[in-house]
Amino acid sequence: MIRPWFVLTAMLLLSASHSNAEQQPRIAIIIDDLGYQLEAGRRAISLPGPVAFAVLPRTPHGSRLARFANDRGKEVLLHLPLEAVDQRGPTEPGGITLDMSRTVFETAFAEAFDAVPFAVGVSSHRGSLLTRHPGHMAWLMQEIGERDGLFFIDSYTTHESVALMAAEEAGVTATRRDVFLDHERSVEAVTRELERLKALALRNGQAVAIGHPFPETLEVLERELPLLEDQGFEVVTIGRLLHQERNRI
Repeated sequence: MIRPWFVLTAMLLLSASHSNAEQQPRIAIIIDDLGYQLEAGRRAISLPGPVAFAVLPRTPHGSRLARFANDRGKEVLLHLPLEAVDQRGPTEPGGITLDMSRTVFETAFAEAFDAVPFAVGVSSHRGSLLTRHPGHMAWLMQEIGERDGLFFIDSYTTHESVALMAAEEAGVTATRRDVFLDHERSVEAVTRELERLKALALRNGQAVAIGHPFPETLEVLERELPLLEDQGFEVVTIGRLLHQERNRI
């Protein structure tokens, strides 16, 4: 005979197990700035796990690397250059600037989007000037919203960014990065920032990191990514993280 207390205990344990699975902290990692260096890009795309890759438009190897990533089941983003406060040198190919009219803006975005095959979302490259301007952010979110299923990632290069507010107003799914893994280029610094990412994920339930195809960054991720699951983290693509968060809300 199965006693009622045994059934109750089993149900409580099963419920706790499901709850713990639901509360497993999630980490999403994006590698930015692919397109200029072929071998570094290929090495990055070979990272284990569901890492996403943000590809700069109209770069020498951008289209090829986007296809390479898609062929390996990786998530591809359009890494859209947006004007920065300190805009040194010429505007990057496919870049969006503050002096563009609405028509020019629309054409520039369409050309940039078409230059990165298989893109499922858009992330901002630089943008410390443009992401402060509500009008241009509204234009950007309108372009993203007109392409079914696209989402937006604010690289968050300025605390004055209004990108997420504009995304919310336009009904565009969006989030921003929590950690730059390699603001300082050293194995020690990247390792330290990865630990900070874990701490944020534990505290908030999820966290988003951006890194670059630097040798130091790739060395750390090649070593550490396979260990994250055993440490209690779920590594997901940025698209899945946004989808899960939207469903939770």
